[in-house]
Amino acid sequence: MAFTLRQLQFFVAVAEQGTVSRAAQKLSISQSSVTEAIKELESDLGVELFERHPRGLNITHKGHQFLRHATKILTSVSDARRAFHAGQEATGGRLQLGVTSLVAGYVLSDLLARYRRAYPGVEVSAIEDNGDYLEHLLIGGKLDVAVMVTSNLRDRTALQSEILEVSAYRLWMPLGHPLAGADIIGVDDIAGEPLIMLTIDEIEENMGRLLAAFGARPHIAFRTRSVEAVRSLVATGAGVALLPDLVYRPWSLEGDRIESRDVSGSLPVVQVGMVWRRGSGLPQAARDFIGIAQSQRTIRQRQ
Repeated sequence: MAFTLRQLQFFVAVAEQGTVSRAAQKLSISQSSVTEAIKELESDLGVELFERHPRGLNITHKGHQFLRHATKILTSVSDARRAFHAGQEATGGRLQLGVTSLVAGYVLSDLLARYRRAYPGVEVSAIEDNGDYLEHLLIGGKLDVAVMVTSNLRDRTALQSEILEVSAYRLWMPLGHPLAGADIIGVDDIAGEPLIMLTIDEIEENMGRLLAAFGARPHIAFRTRSVEAVRSLVATGAGVALLPDLVYRPWSLEGDRIESRDVSGSLPVVQVGMVWRRGSGLPQAARDFIGIAQSQRTIRQRQ
């Protein structure tokens, strides 16, 4: 029996939510329906997609690989449906995009792929830089739209934004770390750990404020602008990291496991969104891009 789109939707929801109960709540269906769909999907594929444990589920390496395929399938189906309803002829034009480093590989890649499929005649150019500089380019009319971290958007009077995704901070640690078995992890538990610090966008600024509020002087073991470097360093036991769930993957490039756990207390969140100049007459290519992003956000919310 071939797997169904419904099973893929349930699988993606469980992978994103981490538990069957949260996935069922998000999908507004019973937990038993989700559990049965996952079992049928695993039987059809002949692999275990999740490791079961008392606190929930951990996605396996095979499950992580299949997640990329499942997401692409669901996105392609949405694109196919959209093509029949858009009723738009192929158009030309030019789109000038900006993106911050944190979201370049985690939000923009899928979004840009969908846009190129829908509007192949548009010439797209993109620049990656920090948020302050992208704001400057937007206000100066050098960019049409930016996909960026909007939590600390500076000039809200000149710029308009729309949130695409909100991502909470979680603790990353190597497999078997003592904190992985704790019932509750607090910021004070992390303060004494060697910390791998990601220095792009607002990550270091947020972590500094958070730890300072608890009177903690963090032990920074390593600073890097590379998310993949953070993964490798955490996975090999060089330290722990506090990062938004947006960029979490359970495996390093070397194939080592990375655990992720919630942290109690008032942790900041990262908001990722689209930003454009307020009151400006956006070109059609930019309006189409914003429409694609809005539809993708709706798909993620329904999965």
